[in-house]
Amino acid sequence: MIFRRSERFLKAFRSLPADIQKKALKALTLFGQNQRHPSLHIKKLEGRDGIWEVRVDLKYRFTAHYEKNKEGESICVLRNIDNHDECLKNP
Repeated sequence: MIFRRSERFLKAFRSLPADIQKKALKALTLFGQNQRHPSLHIKKLEGRDGIWEVRVDLKYRFTAHYEKNKEGESICVLRNIDNHDECLKNP
């Protein structure tokens, strides 16, 4: 699987506190190894077609969606990362 970070994701990640960035990197690494790992609590967002929510910790989440490139390979696009409420307002 190919991963791509949106500009919004990169900007939001840089604005996170250092301790949350560290937790997020751990969650992203785990997500890259096993997207169905139980600690990530991944679930599809209701009312948002094709967007998934992934847990960083009890307060923080990141969102992603999947698309195909020209070669037909799956790409996971990391969309946003923030505290739970803010992230899900604008996934």
